[in-house]
Amino acid sequence: MDGEKSVPEAPANAAPVPHLALKATALIVLMVALVCGSALYVMYARGVFESTQQLVLIAEDSEGVVTGMDLTFAGFPIGRVRRIELGDDGNARILLDVPRKDAHWLRVSSVFTQVRSIVGGTTLRAFSGILTDPPLPDGAERKVLVGDATAEIPRLVASARELVQNLTAMTGAESALSQSLASLQSVADKLKAGGALGVLFGNDIEARKVLATLDRTNALLARLDGLAAKADVQVFGSAGVMPEARATVVELRGLLGDARASLKKVDTVLQEAQAVAANVRVASTDLGALRSEVDASLRKVEQLINDLNRKWPFARDTEVKLP
Repeated sequence: MDGEKSVPEAPANAAPVPHLALKATALIVLMVALVCGSALYVMYARGVFESTQQLVLIAEDSEGVVTGMDLTFAGFPIGRVRRIELGDDGNARILLDVPRKDAHWLRVSSVFTQVRSIVGGTTLRAFSGILTDPPLPDGAERKVLVGDATAEIPRLVASARELVQNLTAMTGAESALSQSLASLQSVADKLKAGGALGVLFGNDIEARKVLATLDRTNALLARLDGLAAKADVQVFGSAGVMPEARATVVELRGLLGDARASLKKVDTVLQEAQAVAANVRVASTDLGALRSEVDASLRKVEQLINDLNRKWPFARDTEVKLP
């Protein structure tokens, strides 16, 4: 056809490719070598040729666990699930291969967990708290602690429902909390209306009585303060009793000193009278004069004592005894 392109025909006398079969064979061998090398590299990378030890984890069920799953320690894979089988006791047996270069992280006290999260798959984890314990032997069997976050959802829902019911009961109209709030509101109203005394005594009448008693007490204290001030002025003031009594005592002290001096003179005269008994007339005259002085001094003392008893409540015994 005119619209079709013509394909050039090979010339009949074209020379054949030399060693074509050999080249094809070499190409096939190279492809096979590349495929085998890639497979061997993948197997090496997957740890097929690596020396491993076996670990058996026993779980109640193997839900979420698949062949090829990693066993992690501190977030790093240290083992791989090789096979999952059902044991004679009805538990799932998870067989893992652990490279010997990573087996030193597993100890006899290590703990293994199977965690099922709400978002994401199941993970196998190993925890070694004491790295100085003996290493885990080859072929060891360990129980797996299962942590299922989805199993907690029904319990959480039940707890939330119970919490909502408790909150409803607490905030109801007949609940103790509502009654307590109502009582608190009434107490606040009483505080606004009559103060703390009305709340304390239960009614306003008793509170008013207490306030009236306090007012009377304040008035009585004010009167007592006034009386105390007046008594202070009358007793200790410049024209009070105490300054007058002090002056009287000073004067009395002087008069007593005079009387003591007069009595000493009497003693002296009596001694002279005994010495000179012959001069009776002269001695009698001296004794009369001294007696007059003593009498005058005693009258002054008696007058001062009477004044002092009139101004201050001293003893009424005015008797003066002569030696």
